[in-house]
Amino acid sequence: MKAADAARPIGVFDSGVGGLTVVRALMERLPLENIVYFGDTARVPYGVKSVATIEQFTAQITDYLLRCDVKMLIIACNTMAAVAADLVHRLARGVPVLDVIEAGARAAVSPAGGRRIGVIGTPTTINSNAYARRMHELDPSVRVYSQACPLFVPLVEEGWLDHPVTRLTAQEYLRPVLAEEVDSLVLGCTHYPLLKPLLRDVAGPDVRLIDSAVTTAEFAARRLQQAGLARGAGAAARYRFVVSDVPLRFQTIGERFLGRSLGQVEKIDW
Repeated sequence: MKAADAARPIGVFDSGVGGLTVVRALMERLPLENIVYFGDTARVPYGVKSVATIEQFTAQITDYLLRCDVKMLIIACNTMAAVAADLVHRLARGVPVLDVIEAGARAAVSPAGGRRIGVIGTPTTINSNAYARRMHELDPSVRVYSQACPLFVPLVEEGWLDHPVTRLTAQEYLRPVLAEEVDSLVLGCTHYPLLKPLLRDVAGPDVRLIDSAVTTAEFAARRLQQAGLARGAGAAARYRFVVSDVPLRFQTIGERFLGRSLGQVEKIDW
């Protein structure tokens, strides 16, 4: 392996701002790695779009990141992962591809995950059944209980992370899942890690929360080591943030998700 190969960035992409929680987890787990993030802010949300449209947009973003000479692609959007992960694998031309659903499912069926697993996500992700399907492929013995939580994304983007309204909403959404006495709860949306302290309170100490951002970063660390692509010591890591539109709230919301300044945000014109 050449040092230049290891210095190539990890490409992370999402339909908007949510994937920055994955970038944050990568920064913490892999502080030496260069990262380029693409958020398709001009065309978010993806959840209401057809499969063909999501595949078209995903292919366009994948092509852009491959032209940035990334050494790994991470699909940080649950909708994209549920609909178009196979497409990204085909287009990647040998570049390793990870996604939040695969990482979350693997963590959930690990011995520490228990046999009864709850999954919360957006209606599109839950209706796709992608988490439950992948978990059953990995371990047919697990029982999966899924719950759509459509109000969580707007509440997180509003910054109501520990608001009474958010707490009441979480109690309502989690009630049927917790009634099944789940051992683990998968946070199946990249917005949800920001609600982790509140969700931990609501779920109680006996339920293990599986943060798909953290599990994706762990998965990436293992894959880079296996492929001999982990970056060693050297210059400080470089981060690029690229979007298809720069809405006024992107910087504010993005910095909340990332936990630090975004710096300059680049806008691409297709």
